[in-house]
Amino acid sequence: MSYKSIVLVKQVPDTANISGQVMKEDGTVNRALLPAIFNHEDRVALEMALQIKDNFGGEVAAVTMGPPRASDVLRECLFMGADDAYLISDRKFAGADTLATSYVLSEAIKKIGDYDFIFAGRQAIDGDTAQVGPQTAEKLGIPQVTYAQEILNINGKKAVIKKKIEGGYEILEAALPVLVTVLKDAVFPRPYKAKRVMSYKNAKTLLELEKLAEGNSLLYIDQLKHEYISKHLYINTMTMDDLKLDADRCGVAGSPTKVHKIESVVLAGNKHEHIEPTKTGIGALIDKLMEDHIFG
Repeated sequence: MSYKSIVLVKQVPDTANISGQVMKEDGTVNRALLPAIFNHEDRVALEMALQIKDNFGGEVAAVTMGPPRASDVLRECLFMGADDAYLISDRKFAGADTLATSYVLSEAIKKIGDYDFIFAGRQAIDGDTAQVGPQTAEKLGIPQVTYAQEILNINGKKAVIKKKIEGGYEILEAALPVLVTVLKDAVFPRPYKAKRVMSYKNAKTLLELEKLAEGNSLLYIDQLKHEYISKHLYINTMTMDDLKLDADRCGVAGSPTKVHKIESVVLAGNKHEHIEPTKTGIGALIDKLMEDHIFG
């Protein structure tokens, strides 16, 4: 029996460089000012889905919600071994919190349909909420297993999953379909395959094809789309209209979470002492550290 997996992935800003200067007035991140990377835990989730495909057969589809440039992370998924990719992108989705994001993702998954597993990283580094996966499962009405370390067995319509808990682990049996959020060290993601990189480096979303057509009067979008679909280089693209979503549940309008203030915090000592680089100076420093029970 083969299994179909959907993997929720995210292109995230490199939070090593984040500061108050990259925040907008509404408290959301100005992502254009930061380099974008593939969220690591989502890459691990993709690897877990690919291992199921390797061991049992089936297909893996990668799904991301984000701006047009998020197509980069979908191409990376194709390089690793994903069979299909879906970009959910619309300016009306901007500023979405976890509630609005999970609503859009759940509706997109319903449209894709026919799945046994939904995999996602435990959390994204740009939010650290760990809420999108569980909220998506709740909206889909399916079981969920969070903090997963390993898929131990799949037997028909049931999966046995090892889950990390404080001080140990649990072994759970879940009915399929199931949503699984994965820990960052659960598996080691495979490298990109050179042959797949060469095959899929030119994969394009509808938005990217429209840009190509705009720059060349000899190109027609319908013809381009048909050509890319026939070559399996088309990245499926979904907008709010495609998904027939309630605008009041999307973007800022559908997001009750609000960020009121962002500050850059710099920690600094209020005094310092100069230590002479002599035997006497070093000895005095050691005596002081031992006196304060810092060591010794």
